Amino acid sequence: MVTAIAESEELVYQRPESLVDVHTHYCPGCTHGTAHRIIAEVIDELAIQERTILVASVGCSVFSYNYIDVDSCEAAHGRAPAMATGIKRVHPDKFVFTYQGDGDLASIGIAETIHAAGRGENITTIFINNAIYGMTGGQMAPTSLLGQKTTSSPFGRDAKLAGYPMHMAELIAVLPGTAYAVRRSLHDARHIIQAKKAIRLAFEAQKYRLGYSMVELLSSCPTNWGMTPAEALSWVESEMVAHFPLGDYKVAEELKARTRRGKK
Repeated sequence: MVTAIAESEELVYQRPESLVDVHTHYCPGCTHGTAHRIIAEVIDELAIQERTILVASVGCSVFSYNYIDVDSCEAAHGRAPAMATGIKRVHPDKFVFTYQGDGDLASIGIAETIHAAGRGENITTIFINNAIYGMTGGQMAPTSLLGQKTTSSPFGRDAKLAGYPMHMAELIAVLPGTAYAVRRSLHDARHIIQAKKAIRLAFEAQKYRLGYSMVELLSSCPTNWGMTPAEALSWVESEMVAHFPLGDYKVAEELKARTRRGKK
């Protein structure tokens, strides 16, 4: 009986080859681990593990090289796009991507991000937006929502004092060098599947040498938000998605055409 059951079983889930088999250090409920997994799945499906280089920048995102099994290097805070530019120009046949958080990409590194896109550098950025500085103590980030309480805005973000949240996918989309700029979320299974598809398209944009590509992923930070993991995912859905609408902000026509041909 046991043998018959075993023979009828079908493998539906396994760890991607490009995902390192180690225990996570991330806080319970953090969706960095979810992002790592779908990136690793895409790398496996495209069979590019030996040709991929990750540039991780300072913040919680810096530990991504402990989990994604590709050649990796660490950039100074905010400088990942600059380092990735140099690596890609020296190794144009490699798939080079940065993995960055909002304090890193949208604050200290916003110049590097904008100019990499403006130059049309053929690299990919995975942007984790959890609306807060995660590693350094939960301070207000460029993407913190209006009214959001943080350790540096205990009464809530006030537009008169701190301005408005940065919408990076929309900002990057208007630059001519950008081939692909989209926003997805990691708060439930359906949206995770959509996020994975977007990451694959971003790598394909690089494969076809179309220019800069960015996938912004709305993510949770239960520890610094002062929430349970379940509450944090609900907050992403109810608050973050409302302020940061999901969608495609720029998809190069050539990428659309190649995608249509691939489906035939």
